[in-house]
Order: sequence, then structure tokens, then C-alpha cells
Amino acid sequence: MRKNLFLGFLGVLGFLGVLVSCNKKTTAVDRPAFSADSAYAYIEKQMAFGPRVPNSVAHTQCAVWLIEQLRACGAEVELQKGFMPDYRGNNQQIYNIIGHFGTQAVVARPRILLGAHYDTRPWCDEEPDYENRFYNVPGANDGASGVAVLLEIARQLGLRDSLSTPVDIIFFDCEDSGSPKMYTGAEREDTWCLGSQLWATNYAKKQPTIHYQYGMVLDMVGAPDAVFPLEMYSTQYAENYQQKIWRSAQKLGHGAKFSSERSYPITDDHYYINEIAGIPCVDIIHYDMRNATGFPFWWHTRQDNMDNISKSTLQAVGEVVMSQL
Repeated sequence: MRKNLFLGFLGVLGFLGVLVSCNKKTTAVDRPAFSADSAYAYIEKQMAFGPRVPNSVAHTQCAVWLIEQLRACGAEVELQKGFMPDYRGNNQQIYNIIGHFGTQAVVARPRILLGAHYDTRPWCDEEPDYENRFYNVPGANDGASGVAVLLEIARQLGLRDSLSTPVDIIFFDCEDSGSPKMYTGAEREDTWCLGSQLWATNYAKKQPTIHYQYGMVLDMVGAPDAVFPLEMYSTQYAENYQQKIWRSAQKLGHGAKFSSERSYPITDDHYYINEIAGIPCVDIIHYDMRNATGFPFWWHTRQDNMDNISKSTLQAVGEVVMSQL
């Protein structure tokens, strides 16, 4: 009798469990449209040009291709040209490529800025052997990955009937031509990120009718083991937006990559967008606290190739950025 009663009791509990499970509400994560396969193909295309070193044929070919891709996605494309002094004090020609999406929206509505640099470093100055430091960096991750994610985002924006919030995608030039290690003399921080310095300076001077709510810069966003900590300048200038983006990453299941750990300040394109243009801007960048440089072991070497690109990382970053648009 005790046994039968016990089994009956278990049966009642099981039945109640079924009722509870049937009535339990499950919240499915609404994933933004993004194709890592497409982004990966965009990286392969850039790599096919060769290193996109400023003043090279590959750099020019890539710039023309980027303009064509943005136009194919329905963007109004602007080519910003100018000069900035390089590490030797010589004038460096700059070509920033800007794609405007949602221009049919109300002009006064604040826009969102998305940026990445499309140039690659002229020197592999992190190579252990001195003779290898004069090669160009291939730039699969450092350059091509951020551009590829933004090209796929451009493609997705082009598929929408309309945009409630206008978006500008900017491919910055000459981010990675800062003073090389091989040459003596004090390194100057302002020899990096020349394209974003030019863009931010022109924006601040002109005080245009286009206003930005905030911005996101993507840099080195393709590695299999990529982790994106809370970069310090982003926290300083745009903490509310940074926290909003990282919360979205958590909801989408990408919290392992979008770490709550805080990193040192990084002089990237976002710094000048914050400091000169006054636009709150967040840097999504792979930073490895375990390495002396803070970056992956293949950073600024000949090993920055397709072996260091992961579709799952591209998917994670793409979904997080798309969730903000």
C-alpha cells in the first residue's frame, strides 16, 4: 500500500510537472539577420587584392571595389580626400569612403556611425626576425575583418524597405601607418589613425547638419579566440552606449566574447572620433591581456592570414552590431 501510494504521488507530481512545463513561457532570442559566410567571402576578396598598403595598386583596387559594394547595397557614397602628415612629416594622401544609408529619413534624426579601417600595415614590425619586418602585413584580421562585417551589414541594410535610424558606414584610410619600430626616434601616437583624424577634424570644422547619436568602430573582429573587453577610452567617452552594446551581446549568447573585463586605453579610430569630433564612439577590438603587446601573437606579422579568421566570431560581432540598428 505504501508503495502504491508513493507511486501515485509521483504520478501526480509528474502530471503537475507537465502542466507547469506546458504553461512555462519560453523567450526565444530574436537574432538579427547576418551571414558569416558572406562576411567571410568579403575577407577573401580583400585578401585577393594583396596587402592594401596606402599608395599601392592593391589599395586603390580595394577602394574602388568598396565604393562599388556600398553603391550596390543602395548607399549614397562619398569619397573624402585629403592629406595628413605621416611619421616622417610628409603629406600622406587619404581616401576615406563613406556610405550613407537611410537618407530618406528625417534629416534632423541623429545617425549611427559604423567604422573600420581598410588599409593594412606596410611593415611586419612585430616579426621576431629583423629581415622579415619589411614585408607588408596581409591584414586578414587587422583590417579586412572589420570591413567585411560592415559590408555584410551594408548588404542587410540594403534589403530593408526603410531605416528608422539612418546609418553611415565609414571605411577609414591610413589607420595602420604609424611610426614603425625599425626606425629610431620617439613614437608619436598621432601618426596612427590618419583617416579618422582627417574625418573627425573636417566634421568638427564644418559642423554639418548631419548629427550622430553615437558610433561603433570594429577592428580585428575575426579571430577564433577573439575576446572584446571594455576598452578604456570607450568607457570614458561612451560608457552608456558601451554597456548597451555589451548587454545585447549577453542576450544574444555572445557574452564569452564580449567580456566584462576592462582593458587599457587603445589609440584606435574611435579615439579621434570621440576626442576631435565629439561623437560618443565605442571600440569593438580584440585585446589579449595575456600578451605583452595586448594583441594576438600574429598581430603585425606575416601570419595575419585566413587561418586566423573564424565564421563564428564574425557571426557574433555581426549580430551584436545589427542588434543596435
